[in-house]
Amino acid sequence: MTTSTRVHNFCAGPCTLPVSVLEEVRDELLDFGGTGMSIVEASHRADAYDAVHMGALADFRELA
Repeated sequence: MTTSTRVHNFCAGPCTLPVSVLEEVRDELLDFGGTGMSIVEASHRADAYDAVHMGALADFRELA
């Protein structure tokens, strides 16, 4: 998909994401951080999930 064929969403809520972000999500969905599995398949007790969780908490604290 090229950027010229993208539809832009100007509604409240989720916005149009950059293609680079969507490509990164696509790639990581199959193999998150070299773990061999998707982050959505990982246990909430797994190191990979814990890193994402702790990173998100740190990001939220930085915003506050």
